Amino acid sequence: MTTATGQRLDIAKLAPEVYKAMIALDAAARKGLEPTLVELVLTRASQLNHCAWCLDMHTRDARKVGVTEQKLYLLNAWEEARGMYSDRERAALALTEAVTVLTDGFVPDEVYSEAAGEFSDEELAQLISVIFTIMRGIALRLPQGRRLRSETDPRLVLRSLSGADCRRRRSG
Repeated sequence: MTTATGQRLDIAKLAPEVYKAMIALDAAARKGLEPTLVELVLTRASQLNHCAWCLDMHTRDARKVGVTEQKLYLLNAWEEARGMYSDRERAALALTEAVTVLTDGFVPDEVYSEAAGEFSDEELAQLISVIFTIMRGIALRLPQGRRLRSETDPRLVLRSLSGADCRRRRSG
């Protein structure tokens, strides 16, 4: 991948086993959770990390699984949009922010308790795993200097809209 500062590494090509493991981890983390909830969590974590490439990908994926435009538009202010998100979504978003930002160096008890009240132990473990995978994915992508797909190759936008890019990414 060429950037303004020179060549960057393509981790998927140069460390394919790590890349495949990340794809498998992502798929495993999603199991048992509603796809709309997962995409809201991934989109919110991408907002918090200022990852334009991730936001582009996850908002597209969110639309594909049925997240409404209004929920996507208000996601940055979800706490104020009381009637927009279910209690379950709100608990997941609060946990996402607590894990992603770690302002206090840990997840506050009230945030964890709220999430534990909305999710079974298995679901909560899966939710924490989803948050973990997006954080690791962002950490892996940032050094690569990823740009928005539409800025690099317009054909990728069309492939993404058809679902081919998503299937390729998840299958390894």
